[in-house]
Amino acid sequence: MQIGFVRSAVVLGLLACVGPFAVDLYLPALPRIAEDLGTTVAAAQFTFTAYFLAFGVAQLVYGPLADWVGRKPPIYAGLVIFIAGSVVCAVAPDIIWLTVGRFVQALGAAAVMVIPRAVVRDLHTGADATRLMALIMLVISISPMLAPLTGSAIIAVGSWRLIFVALAVAALVAMALTALQLPETLTPDKRVPMRAGAMLRGCGALLRDGRFLGLTFIGGFGMASFFVFIASAAFVYTAHYGLSPTGFSLAFALNAIGFFATSQLAAGMGKRFGMARAAFFAVLGFAVSACLLVVLVALGNDSLWLVMALLFLANAFMGLVIAPTMVMALDEHGDNAGLASSLGGTLQMVAGGLMIVVSGPFFDGTVLPMVGAIAVCSLLSLLAAALTLGPDLRRSVPA
Repeated sequence: MQIGFVRSAVVLGLLACVGPFAVDLYLPALPRIAEDLGTTVAAAQFTFTAYFLAFGVAQLVYGPLADWVGRKPPIYAGLVIFIAGSVVCAVAPDIIWLTVGRFVQALGAAAVMVIPRAVVRDLHTGADATRLMALIMLVISISPMLAPLTGSAIIAVGSWRLIFVALAVAALVAMALTALQLPETLTPDKRVPMRAGAMLRGCGALLRDGRFLGLTFIGGFGMASFFVFIASAAFVYTAHYGLSPTGFSLAFALNAIGFFATSQLAAGMGKRFGMARAAFFAVLGFAVSACLLVVLVALGNDSLWLVMALLFLANAFMGLVIAPTMVMALDEHGDNAGLASSLGGTLQMVAGGLMIVVSGPFFDGTVLPMVGAIAVCSLLSLLAAALTLGPDLRRSVPA
């Protein structure tokens, strides 16, 4: 079933916003939550680790389920679970219950992240799929721009617990949008029964596919750098640089704008230079920007404007990476798009969650550990790009 590009992007983008919105709306309140619940920075950061790990692992279920029963029923199920998790967070008496609630939220939010990617593969491949994925990212960009400001406004007039009430309401709106605006894109004749054996064999085949893994981790380590930023930025910007929750929200939005703005150029650059070449040199730019930042900070250039400028540049390069690598990873797996999408998402989220855990012990409230972890992620992404896309770069004709 074909639906218009713009309509597809708006509907799928708004659905996919639910997961990021649950992160971004929460960010400005994080220092206040840590204080109110009497917990440590590390414990507060672990709520992100729990969220990302659950978000990743749950995708292994939703992808095959969407290949079996169609795209829409799992979306409804995921949103119901998300609402239940939001309620737990809203009434959480301590950090343990808040972490449990965030874990449950993520189990539901995974549905509206993995399934829209499978819908894109149902509708398009190649450059057209990259264009649609980039448009979806444009819609998703409202989350890092507006959600932190909305979160700041909520905590300015009430308790941080109201943030989770707002998230439950957003999930209800997403359910209505799914019912009224999203057609079923997987016809019954293309559905694959969900069998444990077949799923394990499919996962095994994907895990033996070096190109699929390489493309997944190019984007995965890029996204991991952003997860590290998310987990640390609220504390660094407010405690180290002295920004208010609103000031942090504006700084966070600026850093995110570069990513989503350049993502709109990915399809055009892919057509002109080949998606593999465009993605590789974007990863190279990401790594150079991130490493330059950590070197300057280590030398004592601890300026908020310098940090924001180079993070903006690094995120701008990363915006040229995520959509093309995601599309290339799925292009050869159209018959199993749901499973490939879910496994890829799982590996990326686990990588991001583990980077938060690994970098956590080094966090001391200053900016250096944060930008250092981001630089490490950029180098890992560059290594994956060199190993995966190197053969394409040696061809006389762009891939």
